[in-house]
Parts: sequence; structure tokens; C-alpha cells
Amino acid sequence: MKPAKLAAVLGEEAIGREARSVLEDHSAVRLWLRLLSCSTQIEQEIRSRLRQRFATTLPRFDYLAQLERHPEGLRMKQLGSYLMVSGGNVTGLTDQLEAEGFVQRLPDPEDRRSWILQLTAQGRGHFLAMAAEHEAWLIELLGGFEGANRLYELLGQLRVHLAQPENKA
Repeated sequence: MKPAKLAAVLGEEAIGREARSVLEDHSAVRLWLRLLSCSTQIEQEIRSRLRQRFATTLPRFDYLAQLERHPEGLRMKQLGSYLMVSGGNVTGLTDQLEAEGFVQRLPDPEDRRSWILQLTAQGRGHFLAMAAEHEAWLIELLGGFEGANRLYELLGQLRVHLAQPENKA
């Protein structure tokens, strides 16, 4: 769908970054803006629903998701790496989530200077409730899209293409 038609369907307020695109732009620029716009549109909806339903943020959800995937726990530095955020961000979230009873800090047996972060039973229950709704929201948002399987395959091909040495600086 061309940007002008897309703007007519979505409305000028909702077109977002893709409004920068014109037909004369290289197809790579238009593709990038469309991917970014789709990702942003989905993310904004998920952020809004997390805020309304659970009074939480996407960073907090992502933090809990990482710990749920690692029941043995993670060092703060590992968690920051997985979340792609600074140590200060992890510390701030950890302080909040620990105070709420969702996370616990355990001494690292291999390094006395480090902590292992784990979900508490309360934190796991809270996260699993959010995760179930999060999945339902994604199914609602994307489930009716007939091209989903083909798009998934194409995006996988794009990831492989981007990983090629000749496509890296």
C-alpha cells in the first residue's frame, strides 16, 4: 500500500514515521520506515494495555520475562545485557521490583561482589498473569493478518541477509 493511501486509511495522526516516506525514496528507506512504523504501532498498543491493565511498563514486563526464562537467576550485568540497558537501569528496576516482592537478590556464590536476581513466587505468578494477557493481545492484534506466516518467513530471510558479513560495517 502506498504511503498516501495508507495515510488516508490510518489518518494523518497515526501514519507516524512512515509519513517521511515518498515514492522517490529508495525502496530500502521505505521498507525501513514501514518496519519501524509497524513495530512502533504494536509496541505503543502493548505499552498502553500494560499500563491500563497492570499499572506497569514494558521495561518492567521485559525485565520479569527475562528472569522467568532463567529460573536459576541472572547476574545484574547479564540481565542488563539481555535487556540492552545500562546497569543503572537494572538497579533502579531491581530496587522497585524487590520492594514490591517480585524479585529477590541472592549472593552470587562465584563472586562476592555480584548478586543473582530471581523471581519470587509472587513475582512469577504476577508475571505469568501478565504474560498470558500479553500473548492474547498479540493474537488479537496479529492473528487476523492473513499474510502472517509469509511475513514471518520473509523477516527470517531478512535477518539472515542482515547477518551476512558484507552487510556489516
